[in-house]
Parts: sequence; C-alpha cells; structure tokens
Amino acid sequence: MTQRIAVYPGSFDPLHNGHLDIIQRCRPLFDEVVVAVLRNTSKGKGLFSVEERVEIIDETLNDLDGVRVESFSGLLVHFMEAVGARTIVRGLRAVSDFESEFQMALMNRRLDSRMETVFLTSREEFSYLSSRLVKEVYLLGGDCQGLLPPQVLRRLAR
Repeated sequence: MTQRIAVYPGSFDPLHNGHLDIIQRCRPLFDEVVVAVLRNTSKGKGLFSVEERVEIIDETLNDLDGVRVESFSGLLVHFMEAVGARTIVRGLRAVSDFESEFQMALMNRRLDSRMETVFLTSREEFSYLSSRLVKEVYLLGGDCQGLLPPQVLRRLAR
C-alpha cells in the first residue's frame, strides 16, 4: 500500500502557534507529514537561519510521530517528487489568504497534475497570526507569549 505523505511548506520564520495547530490537525489525515522549510533568499534576512528553523521545528515536534522536518529550495513540486508526496497542506486564516493560496495551488497542479492542495482553516484564536506580524511585534519589543511555542521563545531570549 502506498503511503499518504503530505508536505506542509513555509518559511516558518518564526514558527508560531498557528503553524503548530495546522501540523497537529493535519497529522491524523496522512501517514506522514513533512514540514518543508523554504530556503527563500528573496525574503532577506530572517530572525533565524534555515538550519535554526529546522532545529526549532524538530525540537518542538519531537513528540509527534509521523512528522519530519526538511529544508528545500526551488520548486515545491520537485521537492514533493523527491519525498514521494502528492498532497500540499496549506493553512487559511481569512478570505484574504484564499486568492493567493488558490493561485499557488493551481500553479502547482499545472506544474505537476498529480499534486493536490488541501486547505485547513485556522482556528479562530490563530486567525490573525502570521510570522510577519509576530516578527514585527518581537522586533518592536512586544510580548510574544502565547503566540510562539516555548522553543521559539527560548531562542529569541538568547
């Protein structure tokens, strides 16, 4: 029997509680979930290096079976082919997310017709949360308690 492997891609800079919620909720739907950290040079300098993000996510999810973390660059469909996945998992916070996510889903299917995208809506308490917003709050000295997992908070405190 073929394993059902899904990929949850993103920059995860930083990983926040909304990301964790999507990972935990999609895990029972698949045999394995690969959290794929994008090496995106166009976004400029992040809070954490790609290697640090992979470590943080690994550390945060170490008690969740069937989840692994990898980094990738280039086209997502090429990475998915390499890991044997056919499903992309994406979180939707609000209607405003849908248009760009829908375009990406269609482009990924255009690049490889075997790829499907599954959208999970965020829980209400995470609907406003984005890495960009959390990063801004942190850099301006705001309190990120309750927005980020303890592993991320510890790294930021260093």
